[in-house]
Amino acid sequence: MEQRLANTWKMTVNEKKFIETALVADIRVDGRRPFDYRRLTIKFGRDDGSSEVQLGQTHVMGFVTSELVQPYRDRQNEGTLSIFTEFSPMADPSFEAGRAGESAVELARIIDRGLRESRAVDMESLCVIAGKLVWAIRVDLHILDNGGNLVDAANIAALAALSTFRRPEFTLGGEGGQEVIIHPPEEYSEVLDKVREPLPLVIHHFPIAVTFGFFGDDNIVVIDPTHKEESVMGGRMIATLNTNGDICAIQKAGRVAIMHTVIMQCLRIASVKAGDITSKIKNAVESYNTERALRKIKRHSSAALDVHKPVADWETQNQSVDQKRMSDLPGHQERLKLISKESGVSQSNNMEGVLTPNKLPEESTDEKPSETESDQLNADIMPAHSPDGAVGTVVETNRKNTLADAVKPKHKRKKKSSSNIDAS
Repeated sequence: MEQRLANTWKMTVNEKKFIETALVADIRVDGRRPFDYRRLTIKFGRDDGSSEVQLGQTHVMGFVTSELVQPYRDRQNEGTLSIFTEFSPMADPSFEAGRAGESAVELARIIDRGLRESRAVDMESLCVIAGKLVWAIRVDLHILDNGGNLVDAANIAALAALSTFRRPEFTLGGEGGQEVIIHPPEEYSEVLDKVREPLPLVIHHFPIAVTFGFFGDDNIVVIDPTHKEESVMGGRMIATLNTNGDICAIQKAGRVAIMHTVIMQCLRIASVKAGDITSKIKNAVESYNTERALRKIKRHSSAALDVHKPVADWETQNQSVDQKRMSDLPGHQERLKLISKESGVSQSNNMEGVLTPNKLPEESTDEKPSETESDQLNADIMPAHSPDGAVGTVVETNRKNTLADAVKPKHKRKKKSSSNIDAS
């Protein structure tokens, strides 16, 4: 294999001998037993049909998309399922960007054979119009980090992404019912009186791929080989089984001869491991569906649901709001009366220190105040109109008004004018 040959140049002779000697004593470099898996973590994105799987140091992401296409001639009423892999140089220096190598093609074929040939996904449920339109499901697998055993990690990522994927709902309309109308997610249907939810795929079973590595002529077998163990092993076997023990696919690579008794032992171990991995996938999918339902409840708030409320309910709500406003009017009127009374008292207090022309002394001069002083008096004191139409102002009799009087503080001018008038 291209990947294994590239890794051979990185391994030294001492490292290879150390790994082989440890395996003879049933000890592995990372401390596991021969038939133990590394830690498996399954995560999902916020969008349907996206998954992230981490198996030890191996990191794979899966994305599922769909589109309407014409069916194959030999399968007029079945949809299609295709697997695509992308190897990034970030995952392994031996991977080349922009070109699918031998390992990428082999990985896609192994996963495709396990999913499509075993009829794990119901293809007939993907038919829209027989012979014209069907759903084409595409699974894209992105290798982010190559820590060994890419087949098992990529297979789990594909199954997890397919389990959470939901295709949009559609209806047939037009003349003869040949026009396909695709409804966007969460569209409200007045006919059905509910929100249209995307439809999940029909998955009959979960074909799980289990990889075995063989070392030396003694048929030393380990499960889930690491990146370094893959560079030392002489051959491998990938068995794809489901929880019922059905063998979906088997693929063997390498020149090491394997006895039939060893193969049967590997199949029994693979059946047990397939059940454990299937339960982990189902638990992760169930947790995702629960979280998705909670997000849906938060998104469909009470305000959004009241959009389709009858008109009579809106009229009743508006009437209740109007009644509440009318009940608050007496309180507003009482506050306005108190404000008007307070303003009247303040105006009467201000007018006590202002003299009208009827109360002015006869010795008052005919000099008029300056324009600046009159403007300040008009702004500070609201003039009160007398019955004969004259406006009361303050007049000084002892001296002439100067510019210095205009800039004096207000309280000083009032004291001075009142003292001058009393002295006269």
